[in-house]
Amino acid sequence: MNEFNSQSYRHKSMDRSTLILSILLTLTASTTTFFSPVLAGTFDTEFDITWGDGRGKVLNNGELLTLSLDRASGSGFQSKKEYLFGKIDMQLKLVPGNSAGTVTAYYLKSKGDTWDEIDFEFLGNLTGDPYVMHTNVYTQGKGDREQQFNLWFDPTADFHTYSVLWNPHHIVFLVDGIAIRQFKNLERRGIQYPKLQPMRLYSSLWNADQWATRGGLVKTDWSKAPFTASYRNFRADACVSFAGKSSCPASSPRWLTQKLDLTAEDKMRVVQSKFMIYNYCTDSKRFPQGFPKECSIH
Repeated sequence: MNEFNSQSYRHKSMDRSTLILSILLTLTASTTTFFSPVLAGTFDTEFDITWGDGRGKVLNNGELLTLSLDRASGSGFQSKKEYLFGKIDMQLKLVPGNSAGTVTAYYLKSKGDTWDEIDFEFLGNLTGDPYVMHTNVYTQGKGDREQQFNLWFDPTADFHTYSVLWNPHHIVFLVDGIAIRQFKNLERRGIQYPKLQPMRLYSSLWNADQWATRGGLVKTDWSKAPFTASYRNFRADACVSFAGKSSCPASSPRWLTQKLDLTAEDKMRVVQSKFMIYNYCTDSKRFPQGFPKECSIH
């Protein structure tokens, strides 16, 4: 994952009661929620803790996984399986309190120098200030498609579900079943799309205080360490790739052909208008020669 050097983005401030009312009246009632059969597994059977020297732990008979970060090291894990299209769900509870400087990354990624990647990153902040949820899509090793959001809830108080729907038609990022972002397959317009490289699911908790919080102005307070993020309820309804072959569920899964209709896309834009705080497709300083081609189509 490449680090994205954040600018000083203007946070949209909303009173807490307004947020709750907004989510109840606007989001829950008006956005598309995706349901599909799921293939659930425990963390000890589905994942390997790959680094952190004991800072990653599988608990509760495989039902819970925690990652920790201290001054010496962060930690991370990856799925044992590789996927080529699917609906992936994971519940996360992020680092509470003063999490400034920390990043919790949760993403799908293929191997090699020309990798594909579908990326959630949660950028910590000072106590009381909102987390920034950072999303990105890489194709053939090229990203630069960042969109960032504030969440309409406290992601440290309880577990919330963060999902990726990835099929031949589009990639959809979801939070608690609510679509927040879509990246369409526009290969016919000359825009690359991840469709050939299987990806593993990864997550890590690490220190990025040189850029993560307010462009690096706020540093990690190591007196608050260890920082801990928690994971549960992993579900993958997906085609599993092994030895160059992809094995999909026996019955044709709904997610494989699922699209957003125009009404659902309009509802997603309502979410984006309320909670998106950065969009690469509107950053003219970053793209003085013109925005990426997909910006005029999405």
